[in-house]
Amino acid sequence: MIEQLNEFADRHRKIVYSLFRHYIRLNKDFLLHSDMRYEYSQFIYPEIEAILSGSPVEKFIQAVQVAAFGSPWIYIFIRTGIAQSEYVKYHMDDVIFTEVDVNEYLGFQEKLANGNTRHDNWILEVDLKPFNRGFPRMKETKSIGRGVEFLNRYLSNRMFNDLEKSGQHLLDFLRLHHANGKQLMLSATITDLTQLQHNLREIQKYLENQEDASPWHEHADRLLELGFEQGWGYNVRTMLDRFYLLSDILEAPAPRTLEKFLAAIPMIFKVAILSPHGYFGQSNVLGLPDTGGQVVYILDQVRALEYEMRSRLKESGLDIEPQIVVITRLIPNAGETTCGERKEQINGTTNARILRIPFRNENGDIVPDWISRFKLWPYLEQFSFDAEQEIQNELQGRPDLIIGNYSDGNLVASLLSERMGVTQCNIAHALEKTKYLFSALRWKNYDANYHFSAQFTADLIAMNTADFIITSTYQEIAGNKEVIGQYESYSAFTMPDLYRVVNGVNIFDPKFNIVSPGADAGVYFPYYETERRLSDLHPDIESLIFNDQLPYAVGSLTNRDKPIIFSMSRLDHVKNISGLVEWFGKNKELQEHANMLLVAGFVNEKLSRDEEEIQQIKKIYRLIDTYKLEGKIRWVEKQSYKNFNGELYRYIADRGGVFVQPALFEAFGLTVIEAMSSGLPTFATCNGGPLEIIENGVSGFHIDPDRGDEAAAVINGFFERCAQDQNYWKIISDNAIKRVDEKYTWKLYASRLMTLSRVYGFWKYVSNLERDETRRYLQMFYGLMFKNLVKRIQNETD
Repeated sequence: MIEQLNEFADRHRKIVYSLFRHYIRLNKDFLLHSDMRYEYSQFIYPEIEAILSGSPVEKFIQAVQVAAFGSPWIYIFIRTGIAQSEYVKYHMDDVIFTEVDVNEYLGFQEKLANGNTRHDNWILEVDLKPFNRGFPRMKETKSIGRGVEFLNRYLSNRMFNDLEKSGQHLLDFLRLHHANGKQLMLSATITDLTQLQHNLREIQKYLENQEDASPWHEHADRLLELGFEQGWGYNVRTMLDRFYLLSDILEAPAPRTLEKFLAAIPMIFKVAILSPHGYFGQSNVLGLPDTGGQVVYILDQVRALEYEMRSRLKESGLDIEPQIVVITRLIPNAGETTCGERKEQINGTTNARILRIPFRNENGDIVPDWISRFKLWPYLEQFSFDAEQEIQNELQGRPDLIIGNYSDGNLVASLLSERMGVTQCNIAHALEKTKYLFSALRWKNYDANYHFSAQFTADLIAMNTADFIITSTYQEIAGNKEVIGQYESYSAFTMPDLYRVVNGVNIFDPKFNIVSPGADAGVYFPYYETERRLSDLHPDIESLIFNDQLPYAVGSLTNRDKPIIFSMSRLDHVKNISGLVEWFGKNKELQEHANMLLVAGFVNEKLSRDEEEIQQIKKIYRLIDTYKLEGKIRWVEKQSYKNFNGELYRYIADRGGVFVQPALFEAFGLTVIEAMSSGLPTFATCNGGPLEIIENGVSGFHIDPDRGDEAAAVINGFFERCAQDQNYWKIISDNAIKRVDEKYTWKLYASRLMTLSRVYGFWKYVSNLERDETRRYLQMFYGLMFKNLVKRIQNETD
């Protein structure tokens, strides 16, 4: 691209000079890709339009992610495709483009951030690339997020090339497994690969002459005689299938065969799930500060995992009850929630529970009040030690899998996994780095409120220590052609005067896997399934929407016959509920077609302890007054009972309404899944997960939160079409239900997660996935950087 750019600049020097002078005259240090494109459209005039159309310069501008201006230089970060980054500098007077490395680009950013006064050549650089030279990496962008498939292909090929060594590793791995003190899979009597293959042939000959449905225990003596312990299956057919798989692997390993065999090994009996921040409970918590979709996600995850674990253990012939414990923070002053109780059984499970452990200060005293997720970093190390002891006691030993959630839970999972030697899975849910403009570069401006310096450091450590990482969408990892992905943003960035990351997270690492969650099918189901409907709740729902005397509601709806535009979320800047109110306020036609119902946060700022929520509350009141929305909008305090919320979705569907999720960015979009499952036509942000969940114009609609007028017009256009075509609402509704059924269910999720945990557990054992050098490097980074950042937070608090 650089050569073509310079050739074009040589031929059209005046045009290129004038274009970049136009950017410089904006007098801004940084411009984003949207700014660059908009200003480009403003610059073009008829005489040069034909010259620039399709030119290298136009393609270059379209590829720009960030441009940094420090005359006479402009340093530019471009993406020529997904996960394809390049860095270029442009000299204003010479009109020459030159490729530079990431170090030079980040150094220029630092200079601008520090007031263009100095350049620190000795800033700490984080570079993990040297530690990963010999580790397999994917090359194709389409493979990103399909890590286990790539890993199985790569390592199956390696096994094929050295079957004797790899087969012995597999034999040793099969002898590792125990449950309740009992040996599983293989006994110590099978000592080498030759013996294993011989005994496999013998047991297959024996079982092939037995009834398929015959239970395993009727053949236990013969199995044990040949060195095969319990765990191969509950009947002859199951055992034979698994023995055939093992024989095929030892003969000629194939990726699908290997995955299928590993997925059947009974090796996950106990799971610990980390989610420290917020109010983690089963009722009266949703909508409280830092408490929302993550809680719903984990509780639904637990129910699905317990069912899947039990099914797999039963299929393996084991009468063992799986155990799952969710580790969260105990909050003594927990209000009307259960978050002050040490232990809580999870509804809908047999043996899964919430275990709450308090935060302790430096003196060992219990911290009694809720703490923002942005300010809890000083408590996490001690929390991890307390959690380790509690987990050991609760599970009577170490877990077989540790799952971290969000930045804080992922860091604690990293600390626990290292000390306990357990396979670690991380789930980000949301990474704050891409939510706030230049959050790393301008970390000093954000740190007083958000402490991003500590959070991004914790993210880097946790991402690189995890054995595997689950994301809900491809977008989370690699974004799209125009927008950088959340994880990709950690590949290279700088926090001036702190450290510079030149190789942080490699999104081609096979640890990344896309496993999308679902919605609780017992709660969120189509509006037309009348026998399952909770019709007894309808009077309460009608009161919620229409009762003017309700103390926790604002506004009234004058025309009750209009369909309802419904939105439900936490009340913070990124969720953009105030933005939705503004779109509605500006579009008179939309107001004529529909009313608006918001279920979000508090309606009384005095009840909130979250500063960001308080600002949003004030803003919504201002917008209602500015646009004179009384009689057209109803705003109700958060609702914590999901059965009620499920029926609320369906009630809105009964009235021909829609659901709108207007977030500036949404990592996945659980409310989108809930609404679609209920049959509500859904409009959701194009920034993040909903871009993949919804097929635009088919199973819902994408809206751009940065273009509110256009978003409102899309919603209005839907209602206009519904008025002309009575079937249109139902077409979109039916397609939404079908989309969720086919792609986003907890059954699919749990099955995939259990398979991943076994595959990565195996490869962690037989190969050097632990990567000792990387771990030691990150331990040093944790000790010298993260702990110092934590001390800063402690000093500010003191």
